[in-house]
Amino acid sequence: MQKVRHCLLDYLGVTAGGVRFIEERHPELLDASMDGVFSRAFAAHVLELDDGHRQGMIHLGASVITAVLSVAEKAELPSRNVILGIASGYEAAVRCARAIQPGHKIRGYHVSGTCGTIGSAIGVAFARGYNKEQLKSTLSCAVSSAAGVLEIQEQASELKPYNLGRAAFAGLLAANIGVLAMPGPEDILGGERGFLAAMTDTPNPEFLTDFSGEGFCIEGIYQKVHAACRHSHPAIDATLHIRNEVNLRPEQVERIEVRTYKLAVGSHDHTEIRGISSAKLSTPFAVSLAIVRGCAGYADYNEKNLNDCRIINLVSKVKVTEDKNFTEQSPAVRGARVIIFLKSGDVLEYSCLYPKGEPENPLSQQELEDKFRGLAMYGGLAPAECDEVIEELRKDNFDLGKIMKTVCK
Repeated sequence: MQKVRHCLLDYLGVTAGGVRFIEERHPELLDASMDGVFSRAFAAHVLELDDGHRQGMIHLGASVITAVLSVAEKAELPSRNVILGIASGYEAAVRCARAIQPGHKIRGYHVSGTCGTIGSAIGVAFARGYNKEQLKSTLSCAVSSAAGVLEIQEQASELKPYNLGRAAFAGLLAANIGVLAMPGPEDILGGERGFLAAMTDTPNPEFLTDFSGEGFCIEGIYQKVHAACRHSHPAIDATLHIRNEVNLRPEQVERIEVRTYKLAVGSHDHTEIRGISSAKLSTPFAVSLAIVRGCAGYADYNEKNLNDCRIINLVSKVKVTEDKNFTEQSPAVRGARVIIFLKSGDVLEYSCLYPKGEPENPLSQQELEDKFRGLAMYGGLAPAECDEVIEELRKDNFDLGKIMKTVCK
């Protein structure tokens, strides 16, 4: 229950900041809201600061929490239902993701869109208190709606959050149909032409049925401090460690090697930066930004830094390659080793196995609240309003309507 509160606070911050980001660039997107569900989920992912799960390789809160809150607000559901819905939605999304990864990503699917749809639907169903027949129908509709391809994030595309927005909306639609308890197939997940067969060449069905080995999936999520793709975070943290240890300056650098697991190389090793979205997916840019600016937050991914000659010069010196040892450890460990060759002949190197925000290296309560305050204030909240939201979420029976009225004023 405490972890759900942490996820909800994190979600409210990244969504408030994301709405502000959209208002500054594409305000018309907020009008194509589909009752607010699509645009809110889009906003929750647009800054690349929303939570996720490393084994499932999936973002969660943007789709799941958006869908659950959309029904909880209207129906004035108690906080216990909200907590149950969010935890159940995360559980469904992560377990389905782990059952099809990594083959799902290798095929080109975007798991945050596919399994995010399932998580959103199941989250709504549990928040509303569906019975077994309604849940089964909801799951069938959600699986049939599951979609999203990774090509949407390539080149200069800014449309990656579309898959999260659509997942929230499609999940809500599935739950709205599922409440009718219309008969569906016996096994939408494991059937001959079901979810596993369609979505991967390497199914792991045990994640759908075996609940004996781990706690709730929501306890294994990560929360982000850098506004970049999570695959870049081990390299960012390793680079920042080196920078801070020796007061590294960009003019000292001859070249940089980043050695990491296989899935963190393709689509994340590009040195031609075609915009902010492209920069957020680029490990060379993230490492260079970390060296020059000493951070890689949402405020650092801007046009000025995209055109900073010191950063661009460094980007061309970064090479990202696979380290088979890291590949063998993933996805249980998603690490990277950064090796910086200096013009002086010295070599600096450091490895990061668990970047900040992973359950093995979590954000403290204070760090989580500081992140929320920074994003929420960027989104227009006053400091006192941020404190009100934090205090309300600490209550055993928090008032969701009060929270949303403050955040979405």
